[in-house]
Amino acid sequence: MQYTLTNSIIFKGVGLHSGQNVSMKITPAGADEGIRFIREDIDHANNVIPARFDLVEESQLCTRLKNENGVTISTIEHVMAALVGCGIDNATIIIDGPECPIMDGSSLPFVEKFMAVGIEGINAPRQAIKILKPVTVQGNDGSYARIMPDTQSVFDFTIEFDNRFIGRQHLEFTLSDHTAFSSELADCPTFTTVDQVEQLKAMGLIKGGSEKNADVYADDAIYRDTSRPRKEDAAVRHKLLDMVGDCGLAGAPIIGRIETFKGGHALTNQLLRALFADKSAFMLIEDHLGIAQADDGTESASLKIAHNA
Repeated sequence: MQYTLTNSIIFKGVGLHSGQNVSMKITPAGADEGIRFIREDIDHANNVIPARFDLVEESQLCTRLKNENGVTISTIEHVMAALVGCGIDNATIIIDGPECPIMDGSSLPFVEKFMAVGIEGINAPRQAIKILKPVTVQGNDGSYARIMPDTQSVFDFTIEFDNRFIGRQHLEFTLSDHTAFSSELADCPTFTTVDQVEQLKAMGLIKGGSEKNADVYADDAIYRDTSRPRKEDAAVRHKLLDMVGDCGLAGAPIIGRIETFKGGHALTNQLLRALFADKSAFMLIEDHLGIAQADDGTESASLKIAHNA
């Protein structure tokens, strides 16, 4: 069975990098429609941007999608993580700007409203991507990401920062239901270091950043919203949150184990591209039960691009 929201929800906030105020409305969608963004501020071109891995454009410290007409939407990873974490397969995201609102820097505001409005089932088979063999990609700095067969959706991340408050952190997370995502990852906000802040500002980024939506690590202190409790390893948990969201661009749940060392948005996308380039590395199954494709042999619209890549 597939799932969508029972009603529409509106989020208002500021874009982390653009600094622009934005309104974002997430509405229910029908079977096999998947997740898609609609830029309602764009009227001179096709303003629909499907949430697909093959539409990811290289960007700085966020995930940005670009459709065939050059229309983009940025910083989608936190709302995508919330949708994936809550098991929502179909939704339309209508937004009046180029970047999703950062909210408090985590996925929690989205998760809380999803749960408050409710999620309903759609009488249509839900597909999943079952990993059949390992696929690995490597970065130039010793980083890597690999995906391997498993019976569950397992995410494993290791980070390593030259900061005494972060250092080396490792965590494995199994995405079993929205409760697990809500309690383990959803409330962990984005983060950076003091050195990176100056670099990002010089690049014209993080115009909407503040201690209300990001943790900033210095050598001797952590600058953040002290009214919010933090898990000790919140940094690696946020990296896992990002990876869950970026993997949502595969178009269906992944039944496999994804391990990343010192990775990020770009490496996760490279991994998905490498996976779908090798048709022997995966198969489509129905609702995690191992039934290949739907009874009528069709594939959902969101998966056709992956299966035929």
